[in-house]
Amino acid sequence: MITKNQKKIKTEKEGELVEKTNEFVEVKDEASEEKSIVIAINRVSKVVKGGKRLSFNAVVAVGNGNGKVGVGVGKAKETQDAIAKALNYAKKNMIEFPLKNGTIPHEVEAKFCSGYIWMKPAIEGTGLIAGGAARSVLEVAGVRNILTKNLGSTNTFNSAYATIEALKKLKTTEAIKEIRK
Repeated sequence: MITKNQKKIKTEKEGELVEKTNEFVEVKDEASEEKSIVIAINRVSKVVKGGKRLSFNAVVAVGNGNGKVGVGVGKAKETQDAIAKALNYAKKNMIEFPLKNGTIPHEVEAKFCSGYIWMKPAIEGTGLIAGGAARSVLEVAGVRNILTKNLGSTNTFNSAYATIEALKKLKTTEAIKEIRK
């Protein structure tokens, strides 16, 4: 995430490795161990009087591999800057959901814009049966066994956010018992 023009400075600060660049500060902590995946990078062009202005947008998923995940979108004139913006946004908007033996606790459906996703828990050994952006989001979230079907738009943005909406709806059996009393 560092371009040729930027300087990279490393310093030790109370057990954390801090990388400073000209535009952002990224803190890497060994305890958190967050994984990130770039789901898609799109080139966008805007036609103006003088010609075409190119920019890039990136969709990134960040997760800790244990039931915490976030998705972010960033837009900039360079791909590295777009990825950095998307990464920061994804880290700010992380959600937590319950995991039960590497799968989700119950079946769930969710919709975001035109994206519609269906998820069902699976037994150990099934694997991650998902396609497109949903697979990337579930990988970084730590889900190992699941069955999914993308029933709506397969646009990466809509599919990723529909997956996040589905994960927000998940509840544990204890939470459901407490609601029903």
